[in-house]
Amino acid sequence: MDLAYVCEWEKKPKSNHCPSIPLVCAWSCRNLIAFTTDLRNEEEKDLTHMIHIIDTEHPWDVYSVNSGHTEVITCLEWDQSGSRLLSADADGHIKCWGMTDHLANSWENTVGSVVEGDPVVALSWLHNGVKLALHVEKSGASNFGEKFSRVKFSPSLTLFGGKPMEGWIAVTISGLVTVSLLKPNGQVLTATESLCRLRCRVALADVAFTGGGNIVVATSDGSSTSPVQFYKVCVSVVNEKCKIDTEILPSLFMRCTTDPARKDKYPAITHLKFLARDMSEQVLLCASNQNNSIVECWSLRKEGLPVNNIFQQISPVVGDKQPMILKWRILSATNDLDRVSAVALPKLPISLTNTDLKVANDTKFFPGLGLALAFHDGSVHIVHRLSLQMMAVFYGSSSQRPVDEPALKRPRTTGPLVHFKAMQLSWTSLALAGVDSHGKLSMLRISPSMGHVLDMNMSLRHLLFLLEYCMVTGYDWWDILLHVQPSMVQNLVEKLHEEYMRQNAALQQVLSTRIVAMKASLCKLSSSTIARVCDYHAKLFLIAISCTLKSLLRPHFLNTPDKSPGDRLTEICSKITDVDIDKVMINLKTEEFVLEMTTLQSLQQLIQWVGDFVLYLLASLPNQGSPVRPGHSFLRDGASLGMFRELMVVIRIWGLLKPSCLPVYTATSDTQDSMSLLFRLLTKLWLCCREENHITEPDDALIDECCLLPSQLLIPNIDWLPINDGIISKLQNKQLVRLQFGKAPGLIGHTVSSQFDAFVRAPGQPKIDHLRRLHLGAYPTEECKSCTRCGCVTMLKSPNKVTAVKQWEQRWIKNCLCGGLWRKMPLSYS
Repeated sequence: MDLAYVCEWEKKPKSNHCPSIPLVCAWSCRNLIAFTTDLRNEEEKDLTHMIHIIDTEHPWDVYSVNSGHTEVITCLEWDQSGSRLLSADADGHIKCWGMTDHLANSWENTVGSVVEGDPVVALSWLHNGVKLALHVEKSGASNFGEKFSRVKFSPSLTLFGGKPMEGWIAVTISGLVTVSLLKPNGQVLTATESLCRLRCRVALADVAFTGGGNIVVATSDGSSTSPVQFYKVCVSVVNEKCKIDTEILPSLFMRCTTDPARKDKYPAITHLKFLARDMSEQVLLCASNQNNSIVECWSLRKEGLPVNNIFQQISPVVGDKQPMILKWRILSATNDLDRVSAVALPKLPISLTNTDLKVANDTKFFPGLGLALAFHDGSVHIVHRLSLQMMAVFYGSSSQRPVDEPALKRPRTTGPLVHFKAMQLSWTSLALAGVDSHGKLSMLRISPSMGHVLDMNMSLRHLLFLLEYCMVTGYDWWDILLHVQPSMVQNLVEKLHEEYMRQNAALQQVLSTRIVAMKASLCKLSSSTIARVCDYHAKLFLIAISCTLKSLLRPHFLNTPDKSPGDRLTEICSKITDVDIDKVMINLKTEEFVLEMTTLQSLQQLIQWVGDFVLYLLASLPNQGSPVRPGHSFLRDGASLGMFRELMVVIRIWGLLKPSCLPVYTATSDTQDSMSLLFRLLTKLWLCCREENHITEPDDALIDECCLLPSQLLIPNIDWLPINDGIISKLQNKQLVRLQFGKAPGLIGHTVSSQFDAFVRAPGQPKIDHLRRLHLGAYPTEECKSCTRCGCVTMLKSPNKVTAVKQWEQRWIKNCLCGGLWRKMPLSYS
């Protein structure tokens, strides 16, 4: 493990930010991190309980909100989609936070619930019934269905038709369990019930879910001499009211309390966690004293109940009729450790074939198998989640020491040590975020090989497997990019494409845009592939425009055959290879292309981009042998050229209805038909590469005609990408980057940034809305938002009123073209 970056608050003579007690943090599947601090008000001498939310790619752009909690925040929990956050406090108040206008740096409290005056100790969203299992041992399989299988798992509660009902469950310090259900109409149903008849104090608790739709709650009163209790909770809706039923499950005593040598050594249980939200059969316990801790892992198993011989003679037990009981068995335990300050559990749903973990040698160091323990001396250990054996270690600045030195003999330094008070592993377990006792956020890389020497192919295989997992689930893959070196990029992109092409056509169609976005983010990390980033973003834009424009076509008669006008357009354009655009048009039913004049005019900016890009591609054809430049990959991409060809035909027909919607070209001759010329050259180029397995080189006549284009038409400048202001490309040299909350670091010199200079607009030059293709001026006056992943910029509010353009804009309300989240930008962005 090594530090990637640290981000801290501005240092003042008297800092107003102080870490809350307890400090909590949470990491979403979209790589958003939420954590808490307390803001000290010097005048009134009280504390404001703050929630901070950051995007890991722009950690300095922190969104800090006054939570409105009157007591300290005890729990933070993201939902399964990573777009909503729950917070709970020591006064029993629970609040649900959602994005304002789908912006990752703007949040608001939407709904909530309360158990007045009863501190919340555990909190979780109800399970939605979606569970995917990763089969690490099958990472070499060709089919995604073998690597990632859907597990039969029932939601905690369902609506009519089987749709999962949203809501949350919380456990309070007095032994109450409260469930709040979000109805589709926005109403909140809340019910509260005691976990058992004899209520007792609950100092620690955690929540997990079973495959049958039940909920399991684990509780402890904080004393290691008391049992750890488990309860089954069933939630239902009866007569429009929420109902809770509870049942006691087998309990356990920690092994260290029954060991005569350690009986009174660890008086307090400090951490109680299920190993996963959907794994209620395995629990992690940590007991501590003032200086040391011990960690134990327990598993719930079904065991046969031995039957006395007397009863055997009366009624012999045969086969499956033997009575079974549930019993907790200890799987593993650590030796004496330094005092544990925080625990972070893996979120990867790895399917293990057996509890003895006799897996292949190439998978036993897989990152998702480890959990993280932070200690009061500043160190962090990654241990196996079942065997608790050491896998990796990180020593903070205050804990540099030999690994083999016993913890008990180590001299203790004077003064308080800086250590993590809260930790979270990323969703692929390749990164670890920790918030220390000074409120500073640290981002650690966790090697895919867990510190063990694996060959390059094995490390690539681990990264490829996790990229495929993110592609299938839709999770953000930023934490994987932390480990991709420039030398790996080409290999990863090729292998990712190979694996994608092995899938069936239906799955390929579902993942078509996601893999392009993934390739773009990978290519951004290497100077040799940086130009391809522009191509991938242009391809995403082309796919989106093609889908939108085709969706506007309507059949002339309602009782049409099964094929839509868009499908017929594709079929006819692929069959008719004529280079004359008018001859292709003759074979189409032009009445299907009739639209309102205002609609056609409102689409002019998108149409102009299509025309400009086709002209740019054809003009760059003679230079294809030169060093790689943007647009190069399109020259051999038959599918993309075919899309351009279809769009040129549609635009030609629309131009007959509304000539002002046509793309504007600056030609040297007034009589020249620019659309016909470009379509003819585009068709010739498309014929060279229409068959993927039989690509031929363009003939000299075509290249000569393309050479003449600059003398016939003015070649446009293509706006490729905005300046890349993310942190990921600044972490390539493995040097620690120090950041400050609320202060952008600026463009630190790195190898990739110089390659971008030819493709981006420099600060001070006119800006452009990348989705609407509108020019915003050098210093935009309209509020804008940018993508956290690719940097694409667009206006926050729509200036359009035409339905067709609104349809285009609605596609990007929640996410960018590449699937990244939006963040609001300051008016004076450059």
